[in-house]
Amino acid sequence: MTPPRRQRRSPEPERPAAPAPPDPPAKEGELSNPERLFVIGGEGGGERADIDLVTLIVARADPPVSATPEQAALLRLCAAPLSVAELSAYLSLPFSVVTVLLTDLLTTELVQARAPIVRQKVADRNLLEAVMHGLQKL
Repeated sequence: MTPPRRQRRSPEPERPAAPAPPDPPAKEGELSNPERLFVIGGEGGGERADIDLVTLIVARADPPVSATPEQAALLRLCAAPLSVAELSAYLSLPFSVVTVLLTDLLTTELVQARAPIVRQKVADRNLLEAVMHGLQKL
């Protein structure tokens, strides 16, 4: 089946100049207004909590009335343990801004930071031998 052919339109009379097109949308993960990030994060000039992308965050309380919308969203998301990277992705905020927000929440003891569960660096030799012997029997 062939697609239908488009018909050419006849030229129309000149129109007044169109307004300039709007700015292109920001790329995924980028915010178009960097001032907004400063407002969300506040001054943030003090010490920051020692957290990284895999630190697990758990809420210890419901959002207080005085919490900003971003802090309230963080507290609602952290009902179950979530990593800082996940929180950053869910809120579409950069890691640095999430770190500032979490530092404020940690100082007020509304959230708790937990180190990620670290697996053994070296596998158990007996387990590796058992797997190897099982594969050889196949």
